[in-house]
Amino acid sequence: MFTALERLFKPTVMFFRLTNSPAIFQIIINKILWDLINTREVTSFIDNVIVETEEEEYNEVVKKVVKRLVENDLYIKLEK
Repeated sequence: MFTALERLFKPTVMFFRLTNSPAIFQIIINKILWDLINTREVTSFIDNVIVETEEEEYNEVVKKVVKRLVENDLYIKLEK
């Protein structure tokens, strides 16, 4: 379990071959999206990224998030 911005989360899938992998993955995501997280447009926790913006800005922020993930060889599930 870990805490992210006033919430407590428990991963449902454990990553293998890496010690303390949920925490490491969270650190990676935080570094990639640090400026968006600091503006409170984005919240991240392990395998989820939540975009919380005004309707007009939503598509632009989602594009920024996806672009950064792809640039860092991370991929998303479109159904999420």
